[in-house]
Amino acid sequence: MILILDSGSTKTHCVAINGDKRSDYIFQGINPFYQTESEIESLLKEGLADILKEYVKDIYYYGAGCSFPEKKAVIRNAFGSIFCEADVNVENDLLASARALFGNGSGIACILGTGSNSCLYENGAIVQNVPPLGFILGDEGSGAALGKKLVADCLKNQLPKTVADKFLDRFSTTPKEIMDKVYKQQFPNRFLASLSVFFYENLDVPELYKIVENSFCEFAERNICQYDCEGKTVSFSGSVAYYFEEILKRVCSKYDLSFGTVVKEPIEGLVAFHTAKN
Repeated sequence: MILILDSGSTKTHCVAINGDKRSDYIFQGINPFYQTESEIESLLKEGLADILKEYVKDIYYYGAGCSFPEKKAVIRNAFGSIFCEADVNVENDLLASARALFGNGSGIACILGTGSNSCLYENGAIVQNVPPLGFILGDEGSGAALGKKLVADCLKNQLPKTVADKFLDRFSTTPKEIMDKVYKQQFPNRFLASLSVFFYENLDVPELYKIVENSFCEFAERNICQYDCEGKTVSFSGSVAYYFEEILKRVCSKYDLSFGTVVKEPIEGLVAFHTAKN
């Protein structure tokens, strides 16, 4: 059996392949920047309870927060304590996106999900990466960035009162509860990203449409345009890219970028990539 996992800060999708049989498991997101090894081990045991006693030969894990060796080691150790005989390969979610979008080819791969990221990918390898910097300093165009802008504009009276009231009603929340979730509770990025659905539901509101468009323009300017884009296709993965694809296309056109494809999740591309190798 081999396991192929794609994990963002919000959700983990695992595909277990045993011969011709495929099983899918979806559970809570994992990020070694925010969770300890023991917490991650517990999540894996819970999410993969059905296959804990199976012999697993190879594990291909792609996840948020796995750009540094010490963070990769946290994931590797958590898996190693459960599947003792498995060869555990840990890579970041950006390589997952690039492999899913381009295989062993070339292009500019971007993630627009809970967070955002991008890279120049050539012949199956990441050769340049503008650092995403997380939702406080960066993550332009992401769900967390959109949620942060939405909350700030609502609470600072920058949106029509009818829109602000509709937002508070939609999520059955108050300004006090929002401040508590952002500044005092765990995973504020997940909370902020969860609010981005409000944009999709209300894109006919000019002020909301403009926020999405401006956020994508900021992502293009501060990330994509730093690469040599001439002759290269720009493709995207992630729920934000998927649900706002039409706006994304227009922004790419504005910056003379060659728009490629959008996939909501990279897992199918990763399954194709690794099963072809096996």
